[in-house]
Amino acid sequence: MKQYDTKELRNIGVIAHGGAGKTSLSEAMLFDAESTNRLGEVNNGTSSLDFDPDEIRRKISISSSIGYAEWNKHKINIVDTPGYANFIADTKACLRAVDAAVVIASAISGVKVQTRKVWQFALDYELPRLIFVNKMDRERASFVNALGDIEKALGVTPLPLQLPIGAEHNFKGVVDLIKQKAYIYKNDGSGKFELADIPAEIRPEADKYREKLVEAVVETNDDLMTSYLEGEEVTQPQLEQALREAVVTSQVVPVLCGSATLNMGVQPLLDAIVNYLPSPTDRHALLGKNQETRNPTAGEPFAAQVFKTIVDQHIGKLSLFRVFSGKLNADSTTYNSTQNIKERVGHVYILQGKQQQAVDSVKAGDIAAVSKLKVTVTGDTLCDEKKPIIFDTLEFPKPVISFAIDPKSKGDEEKVSQALHRLCEEDPSLKIKRNDETRELIVSGMGQVHLEVMIDRLKRKFGVEVSMKSPKVPYKETIRSAAKAQGKYKKQSGGRGQYGDTWIEIEPLSRGQGFEFVDKIVGGVIPRQYIPAVEKGIQEAMEGGVIAGYPVVDIKATLYDGSYHTVDSSEMAFKIAGSMGFKKAVVDAGPVLIEPIMNMEVAVPDDCMGDVIGDLNSRRGKVLGVEPRANSQSISAQVPMAEVLKYAPDLRSITGGRGVFSMEFSHYEEVPSHLSEKIIEQLKAAKEDKK
Repeated sequence: MKQYDTKELRNIGVIAHGGAGKTSLSEAMLFDAESTNRLGEVNNGTSSLDFDPDEIRRKISISSSIGYAEWNKHKINIVDTPGYANFIADTKACLRAVDAAVVIASAISGVKVQTRKVWQFALDYELPRLIFVNKMDRERASFVNALGDIEKALGVTPLPLQLPIGAEHNFKGVVDLIKQKAYIYKNDGSGKFELADIPAEIRPEADKYREKLVEAVVETNDDLMTSYLEGEEVTQPQLEQALREAVVTSQVVPVLCGSATLNMGVQPLLDAIVNYLPSPTDRHALLGKNQETRNPTAGEPFAAQVFKTIVDQHIGKLSLFRVFSGKLNADSTTYNSTQNIKERVGHVYILQGKQQQAVDSVKAGDIAAVSKLKVTVTGDTLCDEKKPIIFDTLEFPKPVISFAIDPKSKGDEEKVSQALHRLCEEDPSLKIKRNDETRELIVSGMGQVHLEVMIDRLKRKFGVEVSMKSPKVPYKETIRSAAKAQGKYKKQSGGRGQYGDTWIEIEPLSRGQGFEFVDKIVGGVIPRQYIPAVEKGIQEAMEGGVIAGYPVVDIKATLYDGSYHTVDSSEMAFKIAGSMGFKKAVVDAGPVLIEPIMNMEVAVPDDCMGDVIGDLNSRRGKVLGVEPRANSQSISAQVPMAEVLKYAPDLRSITGGRGVFSMEFSHYEEVPSHLSEKIIEQLKAAKEDKK
């Protein structure tokens, strides 16, 4: 493969909501650039980018995929990203590796919720954007309506560089407003076209949009504006140069149109990517956390960041990285500054979907992959050890839904745990933890489909099957008042017996204080060597609960009296006696269930705020405040965990997918009595069923 200079590279992320046609457009670009020999299709499973078995089966992009197109003496790295909420964390991470975004808007449905979210990701990374209005060949397609929706939903004034020729089944091609020529396409997916004069029936409209285009571009350039106001004609090279500068600096957002599946309007899009979107050299120098900087040139010390990890069954772990400066050679050593360790680099690959092409080196601005790095994970910085730099690690959205998983085969616990850790390397938005209180393995992700895909991959990649269920709520027990009780254990069955006698007083502690044991034995009524056994018996009784089997917390237990037998007393006897006395005292001390309360932040559109607050109230939530944000409201609330175990799909339903939330543990509160009785009855019934 030809080596390209950094200024000849273009790195683009193709972003939009799910179903907008991102993969279809990426496939068309690869086909027209002759990077692939056929026009891959998502629906029939021939896509070179959606190659994962889960993607083929579900017909959606689950993971970002990389391809490249060589076009007009430039190399375009195309990152095809997921658009569904369950997998959007991968999109955010991959946008760290690109210099611009190609945003797809539908000519039918305009801009949907997830498009707004990924648009914000692009803004966060300060990426110049170009919009492609797709599906101009479909029923109800309207370019004008799409422009209106872009302006309303994204808060930007779109700048059309093209007009469609026809629409729906009459869509034939596009008018280039800069060249003032028409691209008339064959309707066979070949991408072949004829360059012709603008059709007479749309000439007036084309002239009107051409004038608006020129005015918008010259406004971004003082010298050109002066010439324009003096009556001088703006030449095509002047217009193109000024347009490029305006796009690179995000002063304007150009709009093109076409049909990805029919391969219409794709070559002009490739031209626009090369002509108007930035090369890596147009981007600013990067500042590391250690205050080191890197300019995007091959002459600087090597610096790169891993933005994605793929766990491959055959070659092991594949680390995808963007080179921000310098050059990396195959068969060399690099330095992981994030983890302060050297890594051996073997083969360096350029990716085309699942195909890997080995190259001798990769230089500033390019995207590549290396296999079998031992400790490197997504977000790590790779650099020159003599000139280290550390980039900010990638931030992933917090999981929104959790499930407990159990191996279907006994003895597979360790195998499942190891497989899950491998999947977490590949997908950092997937989190696993073991809840010691409920003794469950909890898996958290971005949605139920996300976790279902994880289960499919566990089976396909690692040969383990698991079942998924709602996690148990980690209820606890405590007491309202003080109480005293005797715990006496006496057993005689021939020979040496067992004897232990304790008097225990318990009283409640403040929430969160745990357990306190006080020894008030005087006069040797219980020998010193048996007192630790009493404390241990109380603690074991606390772990098993008294009223519902949940751990008992926030209690002070005082051992103040008792008796012993010189022959029959033992540590075991006093341990049992301590447990018996504690359980009796708890029954008399007003035992109650307490439940975890979560702090929640829910960001919703203005028009949904009332419905969301009403829903939170119905979940026994307490709204603490509402803070206005741009076009939205941020609601702070405290809600019992039991009420929000499956909050994500409910919030999506209420807000049409526009709401997002985060939550974390706050504290424990008493469960209302009517609910407490119900929980205890359900627990008893479950125990009976197991018998």
